[in-house]
Amino acid sequence: MPLLELKNISHAYGDHAVVSDLSCALEQGAIGCLLGPSGCGKTTVLRAIAGFEQVSRGEIHLNGRVVSSPGLHVPPEQRRIGMVFQDFALFPHLSVADNIAFGLRHDGDAGRRARVEELLVTVGLSGAGGKYPHELSGGQQQRVALARALAPKPHLLLLDEPFSNLDVDLRERLSLEVRDILKQSGITAILVTHDQHEAFAVADEIGIMHEGRIQQWDTPYNLYHRPINRFVADFVGQGVFLQGDVLSAREVQIELGTLAGSIPTECGVGCAACGKGCRVSVLLRPDDVVRDDAAATQAEVVAKAFRGAEFLYTLKLPSGVRVLSLVPSHHNHAIGEKIGIRLDVDHVVVFRNQTENA
Repeated sequence: MPLLELKNISHAYGDHAVVSDLSCALEQGAIGCLLGPSGCGKTTVLRAIAGFEQVSRGEIHLNGRVVSSPGLHVPPEQRRIGMVFQDFALFPHLSVADNIAFGLRHDGDAGRRARVEELLVTVGLSGAGGKYPHELSGGQQQRVALARALAPKPHLLLLDEPFSNLDVDLRERLSLEVRDILKQSGITAILVTHDQHEAFAVADEIGIMHEGRIQQWDTPYNLYHRPINRFVADFVGQGVFLQGDVLSAREVQIELGTLAGSIPTECGVGCAACGKGCRVSVLLRPDDVVRDDAAATQAEVVAKAFRGAEFLYTLKLPSGVRVLSLVPSHHNHAIGEKIGIRLDVDHVVVFRNQTENA
């Protein structure tokens, strides 16, 4: 039985529907993520799970118990849910130890002290219990906020854009540390973010949200390599779409060559079950296009972005179509230079031209 299950939930502010018929489930000890652009409804879903919003349709189950439905609303304080906020929300007049112990009012003094010391060690702040929030860095404050949320041993932890106020380097490092802490503690958690790098670093499963619905709930690997529709393909990672001609149910021809993979049924007009002759859109990721001096196809470098170990090149094909390619950074090609390229595609992603169905 999943620890958390959302069954066809909906929520609206007046006549404005924010969440529509949304479903997902999270097993005990797993880390999930709601990922999507601003305004897609992901924070509203988090608030509904926490009990701050009432669903208008559907049900929210926690540990097999219904905690929210149109006729039932269990208050937030009775749900055993911890929450880490975007702005940390630490009490400035309380020490680090007292901040962490804030939710342990029903424990005895000895129990509170032991739990606080345990969590200080867990989050890497051993010996910092006597300090105050203003004496800590942003990353340390976020660890205190995490420790405070973990202190009462919640069934579920919710993290609302927890790294957005931190600089990029710290955000990347802390996201990995938070994942380690959650896994070490065995805590089930849901992260809300618009940053896919954070989502991929922290989560086991990710729900891509768009206009109040989850488009795909899957592993990071499958979201990147097996997107279910055009929105997911465009939102996750980088890539371009090339026009292709279906040769058979297992082959599609594009400007750079023939690709073998599963072609969508009834992909276009004028064919049945993806027979020969359909026109489709084929997704190429930067790692699908490989620099190769011996390749027959030459592409012109029209833009380049240095990424340390790699360059992300924008290349113009003979037809004028542009593709992206990741190339080791010791190959420093000039704008206007032509380089040989070939395809190395393990996952063929094809969509019908008329619809977004995979």
